[in-house]
Amino acid sequence: MDKVAPSAYFQNISSPCFLQSILSMSLSHHLRGCSTLMIQNLPVLQLIQQCSTPKLLESALAAMIKMSQCQDCYFMNQFITACTSFNRLDLAVSSMTQMHQPNVFVYNALIKGFVTCSYPIRSLEFYVRMLRDSVSPSSYTYSSLVKASLSASGFGESLQAHICKFGFGFHVQIQTTLIGFYSASGRIKEARKVFDEMPQRDDVTWTTMVSAYRQVLDMNSATSLANQMPERNVATWNCLIDGYMRLGNLEEAESLFNQMPVKDIISWTTMVNGYSHNKRYGEAISVFYKMTEQRIIPDEITMSTVISACAHLGVLEIGKEVHMYTVQNGFVLDVYIGSALVDMYSKCGKLERALLVFFNLPKRNLFCWNAIIEGLAAHGYALEALKMFAKMERELVKPNAVTFVSVLTACTHAGLVEEGRRIYRRMIDDFSIVYNVEHYGCMVALFSKAGLIHEALELIGSMEFEPNAVIWGALLDGCRIHKNLEIAEIAFNKLMVLEPRNSGYYFLLISMYAEEKRWGDVAEVRGRMRELGIEKICPGTSSIEIEKQVHLFAAADKSHSASDEVYLLIDEIYEQMGLPGYVQETENVY
Repeated sequence: MDKVAPSAYFQNISSPCFLQSILSMSLSHHLRGCSTLMIQNLPVLQLIQQCSTPKLLESALAAMIKMSQCQDCYFMNQFITACTSFNRLDLAVSSMTQMHQPNVFVYNALIKGFVTCSYPIRSLEFYVRMLRDSVSPSSYTYSSLVKASLSASGFGESLQAHICKFGFGFHVQIQTTLIGFYSASGRIKEARKVFDEMPQRDDVTWTTMVSAYRQVLDMNSATSLANQMPERNVATWNCLIDGYMRLGNLEEAESLFNQMPVKDIISWTTMVNGYSHNKRYGEAISVFYKMTEQRIIPDEITMSTVISACAHLGVLEIGKEVHMYTVQNGFVLDVYIGSALVDMYSKCGKLERALLVFFNLPKRNLFCWNAIIEGLAAHGYALEALKMFAKMERELVKPNAVTFVSVLTACTHAGLVEEGRRIYRRMIDDFSIVYNVEHYGCMVALFSKAGLIHEALELIGSMEFEPNAVIWGALLDGCRIHKNLEIAEIAFNKLMVLEPRNSGYYFLLISMYAEEKRWGDVAEVRGRMRELGIEKICPGTSSIEIEKQVHLFAAADKSHSASDEVYLLIDEIYEQMGLPGYVQETENVY
């Protein structure tokens, strides 16, 4: 959408009085004491180009008026460009509208200025004015206008007709921009039609069309088109790799990456970000190390991605190395790297380091606050998490839905039922945040752990959408703690519909039956498990770091290249466990 201009932003700016006020104000305030230096010794053009503050623009305009150079199209072009850099298009319009014959370069500068400063509708208005003044547009005019058309429904087709009318139907840059316009609108067929009708295409044209297919994840068409290119450039390779990563086809992305004759920083960062997006955190870290071996320094976003990958794997030593890398290579501790470091140290069990990073951040946004509140809550520092939430509010940072998940989790850990109720109500009353399934899950867990089993069940019944397995699982766990078999069976039956093959729920119910010595029910549940072929499984994994490589292991896992040696060592451990003095724990084993 077009920005709403401030009141009177463009009102009366074309009147002579406006220019006169600028002239008198600027001359008296800016030029009175330094007119010899700034006017006589510096050319007006140099004065315009050296404007370092918005206020100096008024001085430059005053100098132009005084020296009768406001009708010079070249000077006006430069002045409008300077105004654009400071978002002072009011001055640009006021000066341009006083010109007797502004040429196409002046109009182009103003049209581009409006697009750059996010006033696309105004750029289209001045294009119409340009045509009414009988000024013929240039190719540069349409490059800006096509971008503006994204915010004006239906204008793209009319603009395409104008492009043809004024003889730019075969202009490569404009046609390429049109392909990008249709692509951004999701109109891939129209984009391809423009592409197919072009008599000449450059590398940018081909890459733009491949990118259009990538945007809608039509990678077959993207690859087919890329294979028709006279010579595939780096940007096209990167586009294909990114598309396959988004599609989850990591093997194809890896194959393309390995085939690339030349890789740039985008190639490497696309692989790092793609692996992380697909939860292949070990590979993301591995590519990062290979990247640094090539002496390629990633950007801040990629660094935060690598740090987050360390957090997901819980690999503290690698995380510390990556942190040191950011320091040694001069990365600014911004909100992206900062929030990732806070999260990483928290998840790796180093809460004190997370707090140290947090309090040393020069700026903190919502993500930074969420990371430290979540860290405190996860480590059991519930009261400290609540104090941090209060501090966040005092600093006028508005919480979001994620914030309240962490705060309610803290209340659950500490058993703060009334505080949890109060915070839960504030979500709607104070912040207009709609409850989602995670918030309901937190409240069900809070009530269940506090023994308010019936209230938890009532809350589930009041939900506006179907409760998921997490919510019924939280209720079932609360029933286990407080030995409420009646409601436990209700929760278990619901879970059998949602996740009938999850062995954990079966064993939890078996444990409850066994504690009550209801052996017939134990046998019945075990029989049902046998009928369904359900065995006790451990889907979780453990990880270790060896020479900057992360190795993952799961129960009964034999996928690792050194699995034979691992199992030989485990056998030796079992033999040691059989020696006198070792006592096996058998409590709660059924």
